[in-house]
Amino acid sequence: MPDKNKSIEKKPNGITRWWRETTGELRKVTWPTPNEAWHLTRVVIITMIMMSAILGLLDFVFTRLITLILS
Repeated sequence: MPDKNKSIEKKPNGITRWWRETTGELRKVTWPTPNEAWHLTRVVIITMIMMSAILGLLDFVFTRLITLILS
């Protein structure tokens, strides 16, 4: 019969294990400097504005074409 007084190693539950692994991985991340982050933010905003303008122009052109075809 096994001895019930032996110390049993407790395994952390899923949430605790996930939290420890997540914080461990975040410590390994190389974070950008504030200047790099600001530069990349500007690049994303400019790209978003350009893509919005292109898609808006395409929408306008195709709307006009469909209107001409159907009328």
